[in-house]
Amino acid sequence: MQQWSLQQKAAGRRIAFVPTMGFLHEGHLSLLDEGRKNGDLLVLSIFVNPAQFGVGEDYEDYPRDLAADGALAEQAGVDVIFAPTAAQMYPRGFATWVDVERITDMLCGASRPGHFRGVTTVVAKLFNIVQPDIAFFGNKDFQQLAVIRRMVVDQNMPLKIVGLSIVREADGLALSSRNTYLTVEQRMQALSLSHSLAVARQLVADGARDAAPILKEVRDLIEAHPELRIDYLQICHQFSLQEQTQVDADSVLLLAVFAGKTRLIDNCFLI
Repeated sequence: MQQWSLQQKAAGRRIAFVPTMGFLHEGHLSLLDEGRKNGDLLVLSIFVNPAQFGVGEDYEDYPRDLAADGALAEQAGVDVIFAPTAAQMYPRGFATWVDVERITDMLCGASRPGHFRGVTTVVAKLFNIVQPDIAFFGNKDFQQLAVIRRMVVDQNMPLKIVGLSIVREADGLALSSRNTYLTVEQRMQALSLSHSLAVARQLVADGARDAAPILKEVRDLIEAHPELRIDYLQICHQFSLQEQTQVDADSVLLLAVFAGKTRLIDNCFLI
């Protein structure tokens, strides 16, 4: 993979890159579509990264379908699929990790210790292997995107990071490979996530600026559903991810909610 990329770059070709864990859906395809428009060549990686899963999380059960992913990638105009094994990415004796501090301590980082060390390490490796000029990520994983941007700036990595809008199903549920875990009832109740975000945006549009009552309204809407349990619910600054007590143009509402055993995330800007 690296040899191919270096040859293409030496020939003056621009590489666009979409890293994924596979089981592709319309959200991933929107990233590939944008990548196709912004590069001479489009690379898709498919790798379920064991280093970002904690004890008791769903690494073994995470949905995988490489054949279906390959068909979708071909339709999307992908030039190369890079699908390494865990042994190739973390060979015997592997001992080097990439650790972004502070911005990883809160939100998903607080409830999933070690998660972001696994994310940043594998993304840094993928950037070194694929050698992209531009890489595309979804805004649904908002903290992940912020962490990767921080890493790229801090490490002077020579590529551009682009975040794209959340893709939703017709009823508003944010697309996720983990949606396949949901029962019919859990999925119905999970619609309260996007609904509560819309309510929060409307409160701000009506003039609300204090974070506390906005968060209470969102919390009450979600907790009215017995299958749902809030992991975190915060209004944060979009770059530092520091919690905000007053809403402004940089405010983003971030939430993580368990529907049964399935952990779902969603977010929106409030202004």
